[in-house]
Formats: sequence, C-alpha cells, structure tokens
Amino acid sequence: MKLEERFQDMETRLTALEQDTRKTVSSQLEALAADTDRGVEETELESRLRTEAARLKKAGELHQKMHRTCSELSDEIETQLRESRRHDARMNRRLLKPAPTNAQIDLQEKKSRHFAQGITFYKLFWVFFIGCFAGVVVEVLWCIITRGHYESRVGLIYGPFNLVYGLGAWALSAALYRYRNRNPIFSFIGGFLVGSVIEYLCSWFQETVFGSTSWDYSNMPFNLNGRICLLYSIFWGVLGVLWIKEIYPRMAKWILKIPNKVGKPLTWVLLAFMIFNSVMTGATVLRWIDRRAGAEPANAFEVWMDEHYPDERMQSIFANLEFIEE
Repeated sequence: MKLEERFQDMETRLTALEQDTRKTVSSQLEALAADTDRGVEETELESRLRTEAARLKKAGELHQKMHRTCSELSDEIETQLRESRRHDARMNRRLLKPAPTNAQIDLQEKKSRHFAQGITFYKLFWVFFIGCFAGVVVEVLWCIITRGHYESRVGLIYGPFNLVYGLGAWALSAALYRYRNRNPIFSFIGGFLVGSVIEYLCSWFQETVFGSTSWDYSNMPFNLNGRICLLYSIFWGVLGVLWIKEIYPRMAKWILKIPNKVGKPLTWVLLAFMIFNSVMTGATVLRWIDRRAGAEPANAFEVWMDEHYPDERMQSIFANLEFIEE
C-alpha cells in the first residue's frame, strides 16, 4: 500500500473512531447524569468513565506526538529539497565549490560505515580539534586584515589551538545536529542560546580560576555582567545557521577522509595531547599569576616554567589576556 493510501486509510479509521467514541461517551455521561441515587462508593459506570478518560488522554498524547513527527518530517523534506536545489544551482554557476548538503554527508557516512558516523564521541572530538585550530587561523587573519599586524590568538602553549573555539564548535554541533535538515530558524535559535551560554561560562571560568579576562562587553548595550551581550548573541545565532548548513558539512567531509583503520587510534593520541596541552597551559598560567604576586619557585618544575615561560613570553602567547587588579 502506498504512503498516500495508508494516510487516507488512517484518516478514515480515525474519523470513524472519533464518532464512535463521542457516541459512547455521550451515552455514558447521560446515564451518569440520570443516576441520582449514587452512593459514596464509586459505581461501575464511574469506573468505566474514569478508564475511558485515561485512554482518551493517552490517545491525545499519541496524536500530538504523531502531529509533531509529521510536522518535523514535512519541514525536513521541504528543507532538503530547497537545499538540494540551491546546491545544484551553485554547482551550475561554477562558483566556489558549495558545501555538501547534510543529507549527502549522512549518506556517505552510512555507505562507508565511517568510524565517526553520526554525532558520536569520535565525530565530536574531531569537530572540537578542528575548531580549536580553525578558530585561531580565522581570528589571526581577521586581526591582520583589520589591524594590519599579527597578534597571537592561541589559548594553549603548544600549537595554534584555542579551547574556546573548539568548545564552541563542539557545542554547536552537538546541539544543532538534530536540526541539520530542518528550517534555519531552529539553527539560529540554537546558536543564539548555545553560543551565549558557552561564552558566558568560559568568561566566568577564566575570571574565577585565573583572575583574568579576555573580553569585556560592559560598554555594550544589553550585556549580562560584561560576559555576553545581545549583539554578539545575535552573531552566535547567525553563526549557528552558517555552522550547521555550511561549515559543519565541510568539516564532516574532511573527517570522512580519515581512514577507518587509523581514525580511532589517532583520535585517542590527539585527545591525550590536548589534555596534556591543557594541563601544561593551566600550570604555566597559574605560575605566571604566582610570579606576579612575588612568589619564588617552590620546586624544580616551577623553576623550569620560570625559565621557559617567563612573563614576557606568556604575554606574547596570550595577547588579549588581562589580569583583574584587586
């Protein structure tokens, strides 16, 4: 039976069921109204009506679930058709090679049985790792274009990586993946909320643990404790749309090129490196704070950090970092 015929059959059955239910319930309610001699104990009729009410409530919940599912599938079909047409049009104009659609990525991952298929731990790690790197590259280029000089935008002492960008990429992917084939409005709202929360938490963590800040929106309208503001939250919303429709598919395509045989072990090696890098960064920054307070090195490791990561080098690495003066 074709899908259209199945829906028509279901509609006919539901209509008949609705009419039968109305007749049955109406007659039972009339009988209840006519029974004026009921005692304190619940009668059989009242018990049947209570059961009927519970069944109707459950049926209503199932109907609402079916309604949501149909609406989501309808939106997904329309979105995929629109994106497929847009992709073909951009290919025909021979412009910059367009990003593959999310539907195309899903199909390629399924066919290859890729180790990072879907939104698993492996996919999210690679999204995080690439985001840590790509975010630094983009911001450094932006600094060169707008300010005319190079300025470090890294957040770790080893390599061109910044955890804030990686966390943002990870959070956007994890939150928006289920809406990848849906209307862009869902991606905008998700990006607005997720980006704002990530930015606020990162600012709070840096200030609480290290007593420093890397950005301050106190002079911006509609800001929250100077950590986030409406304008940049809107930017996060726009980024959410660009991310799940343009950036994530390209990133997923890169990840697809990683062979299955080396993908999983390489993931764990890079994860160990990023953990080590983060721990060492935290240690050097905390030692930097102690030096500012005049504390002498207490052990050989702190002596090593003073020799290899003095204040001048730390300030050059973390160019935007400013300590909060008491």
